[in-house]
Amino acid sequence: MQTHFTEAQLEDPKFKRANDILRSCIHCGFCTATCPTYQVLGDELDSPRGRIYLIKDMLENERVPDVKTVQHIDRCLSCLACLTTCPSGVNYMHLIDHARDYIEQNYKRSFSDRALRWVLARILPYPNRFRMALLGAKIMRPLRAIFPDPRLRAMLDMAPRQIPAKSLNDDAQVFPAQVPAKMRVALMTGCAQRALNTDINDATIRLLTRLGAEVVILTQGCCGALTHHMGKTDESLRTATVNIKAFAEEDAAKELDAIVINTSGCGTTVKDYAHMFAGHALEQQATRVAQLARDVSEVLIELDMPEFPKSDVRVTYHAACSLQHGQQIKTYPKDLLRRAGFKVSEPEDSHLCCGSAGAYNLMQPEISGQLKALKVETLKAKKPDVISAGNLGCMMQIGSATDIPIVHTVELLDWATGGPKPAAMSESSGAGKVPILR
Repeated sequence: MQTHFTEAQLEDPKFKRANDILRSCIHCGFCTATCPTYQVLGDELDSPRGRIYLIKDMLENERVPDVKTVQHIDRCLSCLACLTTCPSGVNYMHLIDHARDYIEQNYKRSFSDRALRWVLARILPYPNRFRMALLGAKIMRPLRAIFPDPRLRAMLDMAPRQIPAKSLNDDAQVFPAQVPAKMRVALMTGCAQRALNTDINDATIRLLTRLGAEVVILTQGCCGALTHHMGKTDESLRTATVNIKAFAEEDAAKELDAIVINTSGCGTTVKDYAHMFAGHALEQQATRVAQLARDVSEVLIELDMPEFPKSDVRVTYHAACSLQHGQQIKTYPKDLLRRAGFKVSEPEDSHLCCGSAGAYNLMQPEISGQLKALKVETLKAKKPDVISAGNLGCMMQIGSATDIPIVHTVELLDWATGGPKPAAMSESSGAGKVPILR
């Protein structure tokens, strides 16, 4: 793609990066075939190729974003299916992130939009605040019909039936390996996950220590993903800084083999810290943290989890976009589930997003709802006993539309190797017993 940035513009690293990305695009349109929003809306401007043209025009002319441009940029899920599809290696992720940052600085949204984004940015990344908000949403849910804005109704619907108690395992501490240690890892405990589902971190700790990892828990917070995708770059870097300092200091004191991340949306962001902190005082530490970052499935493969006898439990694996597209991890979770003895299947169109996408389901509930319905239909068609996923947002999204239990992949692996049966799997779910290592 031909670009026309000025020499002065190209002195800005962000604009130079945008120029390089735009020039790598060859207009082929392969990305439209796998873009979820293009699939449901049918508008070229709601495809990566269409958004690229809008972003190019906006950045080259350094113009104030118009309503049309903002609307189409906002509709992007950042599912990154286009990264997987693109034959030219266009880094759409960095381009859309720059566009959102530019819009945040140069466009005045409506009062309701600003208020919603302000609330989300100041609640979701903070577990204690989020827990209180969930309690309030649970109380207010019977009155949801009186709220005219579908985004507010979506926020009320997010509250689970039961808000779990805090897990003491999320406090700063060290869990020793249960067998001779093979590696020393730090676990990123997350933010929303600590309020919505404490079983995931608990299962992760049990599983890792059982297989030979010493697990370090540090005082930490949000990885910055939520605000980063809103274009609130300063807020994103501020929260990410807390984690970078904590992990880098721990690694310097006693070397870490990996930083384990069990929420794939967080993993995609942390692995991009070197880019996010380029030119920043923390660039070197951020780069080290990004190099250490591993999805939990990558670490479990490295720990060489043993194989177990086959069971009759049918698991349909939902591939989170941030894992299969953002991190290009496609086979490890399925390999591990099969190694644990489960019968594993995948739904049709497994590359398409479920519509969760961080806070997208709260900001674009109508499009998100359409994608959720499509995803749940394909999952149900496999007639599973349980659905497995590697990202909490996907679990919440899919779980809100089906009675089939949905659990994190590590919960199933923990169960298969000696841990408790996942709480979401009731005795009536049809799931049989799996062989376990005692």
